[in-house]
Amino acid sequence: MIGKDSETVRDTFGSPDRIEPSLYGYDWWVYKGNSGDYFQVGIEDQKVVTAYIIGEDINVKPFEIGQPIQDIFKLATLSTDIQLDYDGTTYQFELTEEDLNIRPLIPIGDIFVQLYFDKFTEKLSSIRFMDAETLIKLRPYDLVYRGTLHEIPPLEEDSWSAATEAIEKQIFDMTNVIRERFGLPALEWDPVTAVVAYEHSKDMHDNEYFSHTSPEYGELKDRLEVRDVAFEMAGENIAAQYVDAGAVIEGWINSKGHRETMLEEEFTHLGVGVYRKYYTQNYIKRSWDVENEETGDSEQ
Repeated sequence: MIGKDSETVRDTFGSPDRIEPSLYGYDWWVYKGNSGDYFQVGIEDQKVVTAYIIGEDINVKPFEIGQPIQDIFKLATLSTDIQLDYDGTTYQFELTEEDLNIRPLIPIGDIFVQLYFDKFTEKLSSIRFMDAETLIKLRPYDLVYRGTLHEIPPLEEDSWSAATEAIEKQIFDMTNVIRERFGLPALEWDPVTAVVAYEHSKDMHDNEYFSHTSPEYGELKDRLEVRDVAFEMAGENIAAQYVDAGAVIEGWINSKGHRETMLEEEFTHLGVGVYRKYYTQNYIKRSWDVENEETGDSEQ
């Protein structure tokens, strides 16, 4: 689909469930479907410039979501240095050994393929296709260049807000895709918990720290209680400076502690808050009393 027009996308897949702005000038067409069908197509100026696929049932040949890493190593030669020429400038992306093992980049003609591996299962977790300009915009690896760097115009406040609200929804959807992949129940969105998550992301950005403990507002428990969130158990994932929802989800799933939080069976609800490129997930198990109060059920 890379390079095709938007009408071809619509003719092939139908209308998207949502159309949402990104931080990079293209709009995400989000196709939710069932957990195995989830993918996003990035469209700029009516043309497909990128696609992100995490659903296991989507055709991403010659690769396959859930494919063992060793099988992929037989298909493609991986390199720590990827060079391309674009608009008179030479770019060289330099991958670390860790990059090579969990998120390698493969050029296929004029298209670049970023593979996200789950290092715990040693299988392909998700995949991103993009054209050269999008790769340069995202800059997901160390970069050296010769010429004039292609810059993205700075975003206005309204554009930041719209794009980060979209990222919150995408992180929520992708979290449920991952949970269902491991046979866990889907989480429900909790709007008040999402406010708590947003406030923590903004607090980290504004006060230039990165921690689960806010110097002013305390631990997650304190922050939830201030907002009158009733819960039996709670957990939190935080991240910073990832390019978008797909990247941060894969970062969390490859970190033992974050992964355990994401895959905790007892959690029932999730709130996600994003400010600039600071990301917070707040998971809770709702208390039995609150569940009954909301449904109107009672027991004598």
